[in-house]
Amino acid sequence: MKTFKFIYLLLTVSIVLVSCNKDEVFESVETETVKPEELISTRAGLKTIGTGVMMQAFYWDVPAGGTWWNVIKGKVNSWSNAGIDAIWLPPASKAQNGAFSMGYDPFDYYDFGQFNQMGSTETRFGSKSELESLISSAHNKGLNVIADIVINHNSGGDSEWNEFAGKNTYTKFNPLSNKFNRTKYDFHPNEAYNSDSGFFGGFPDLSHNKTYVQDWLWKRSNSVAKYYKNTMGFDGYRFDYVKGFAPWVANEFRKSTGVFGVGEYWDGNVNTLKWWTDQAQMSAFDFACYYKMRDAFVGNNLNALSGDMLWKRNASRAVTFVANHDTDEIYTNKLLAYAYILTHEGYPAVFYRDYEDWLDKNKLNNLIWIHNNLAGGNTSNLWTDNDEYISRRNGGGGKNGLIVYINNSNSWKERWIQTNWSSRRIKDYTGNSSWEPVTQGGRWVKIQAPPKGYTVWSLK
Repeated sequence: MKTFKFIYLLLTVSIVLVSCNKDEVFESVETETVKPEELISTRAGLKTIGTGVMMQAFYWDVPAGGTWWNVIKGKVNSWSNAGIDAIWLPPASKAQNGAFSMGYDPFDYYDFGQFNQMGSTETRFGSKSELESLISSAHNKGLNVIADIVINHNSGGDSEWNEFAGKNTYTKFNPLSNKFNRTKYDFHPNEAYNSDSGFFGGFPDLSHNKTYVQDWLWKRSNSVAKYYKNTMGFDGYRFDYVKGFAPWVANEFRKSTGVFGVGEYWDGNVNTLKWWTDQAQMSAFDFACYYKMRDAFVGNNLNALSGDMLWKRNASRAVTFVANHDTDEIYTNKLLAYAYILTHEGYPAVFYRDYEDWLDKNKLNNLIWIHNNLAGGNTSNLWTDNDEYISRRNGGGGKNGLIVYINNSNSWKERWIQTNWSSRRIKDYTGNSSWEPVTQGGRWVKIQAPPKGYTVWSLK
């Protein structure tokens, strides 16, 4: 087993109340200290998750035929060089639809493409050996590998009479791995528990209060959680549909191995997201930020960016994103949305198709570099109106900070803003402006941004 080290994260998190008008800046700072039980371990030689950018390394209905693991393996070197620190893979174990499944209908948590069941040996993405080769290659390039974990529901079981449901249910699971066999007693309803937070799609709903289920999911030495980390080599978990079970379930699963965790709590209510992250003691995808960006960049009203978001409440637990395999509503001005998340607080994720297929990869690489090298410190909002948005990262952690200017109008815009630098030359690191102004003694300077574009300013 490889050597592990603990990264002690004592984070001071700032939230910025961006209710500013054209003449004033309102700023408030709140600090949160990471509790001991939230310490995250990482393998020696890997980048620390959250210091760079996450890559969602799939999209819905990637090509079938068992080639996907090899496709991703061919990209890990360039992604690492671009500043990616982790790749998020789709559910990797055998599902009901076998070679055609995207993995969200899990059958055998221990079959990664080595058992002939559910109509195939390989998964949609490839064989177990190909997955192991991908993970090894990613680790060799310093990349963490995040597993998509579906523990709300199962699929593909055989039919059995279920007196608790009063009918036959597909709840008899005898996978060829001979691990985590399940029956009607392990799903809802059963002799002890009628239901939990939620069912999904009519699939058999795992009963996480049952000791047997807990043993196999995270308590045993060869539990799903520990097998994924210690045997397969995964470095973190993305929890699917966490609305379907109580936050303590994801918390216990993650804590059993001490790795990074992020939950998909699909809700735009920032209070609900904050509640879940506090209870689960891990990150969540910032759907509040996502929907505010949709209103801003699709609705053509940047005032929406003044709304509340998870990263403004606790940046250390916010994974920001512009698109994913389930939702892609920011279809206009999408690069402006990436300019927003890659210059602001939180842990940004880039969607595979945006990076590889749909947007300008050079511009995304530039924004990733800006995030990793300049975007330090808390955030001050300098200007927000219908067409313009300007914020300042105040620097810290060895980074100088930056000023991001997003312009959603159809003409060039200029504005005087206050920096943190007195009598210093600054430049736009995107190349969208050739200006290299010198800040005044009072730290004021005029900057500009192109139509439907953005600039990012920092010390030259």
